[in-house]
Amino acid sequence: MRLRSLALVAAGAAVLLPATFAAADPDPTAPAVGEGTVRAADLLAKVRDCVPVSKGRYRTDEGTRARIPVCGAPGVVFWKADMDIDCDGRPGDLCNGRNDPTFSAATAFRQTDGRYLSAETLPYVVVPAPSDVWDHRDQGIGGGSVVAVIYRDRVQYAVVGDTGPRRIIGEASYATAKALGISADPRNGGTATGVTYIAFRNSRVEPIESHAAAVAEGDRLARRFLRDG
Repeated sequence: MRLRSLALVAAGAAVLLPATFAAADPDPTAPAVGEGTVRAADLLAKVRDCVPVSKGRYRTDEGTRARIPVCGAPGVVFWKADMDIDCDGRPGDLCNGRNDPTFSAATAFRQTDGRYLSAETLPYVVVPAPSDVWDHRDQGIGGGSVVAVIYRDRVQYAVVGDTGPRRIIGEASYATAKALGISADPRNGGTATGVTYIAFRNSRVEPIESHAAAVAEGDRLARRFLRDG
């Protein structure tokens, strides 16, 4: 539930990257790492054109111009944005108040045992809180919905696990960023562009904390989207 300001971004840039966090970008010569059987290029080809379902556009950060629409296609909604790092939820060795100045111990959705989600271990995506711009619930998107997150040639499956500011889009958990080879440092990690989020309508992973279930369901829905979408 991060409200990231330009001042915070600038301040974070001056902080040395802790050794425990991942490198800023993957090695472009390294083999592609991803989940499931669907290629990133095939999914990206299906979301090349945008038919907006949002009534307006979102900012990627506070103080930036609103230019990101939420788009629709058969069975999915999608957006192309940056990735800010959400370290919120159950505190751990990496996601806590010491490493993240805007840390919150809560997430909008909880595990089946009632505890908040763990950004360190669970790949999840943050959607904007409902507003007059867009209400994700109207498109069949909610806690536990499956999202294919694409960066370069990598596909990572995640769930909707948190909500953020009403006017900002483009955020995912520490675990999501790390799996995609993006710096997961909550102070100055993330990437400024190049991330595509494809959320599958009326999908739900149970239990929400099962990443294996998200991968299995995500791969099934992605193959169906390529076939029927």
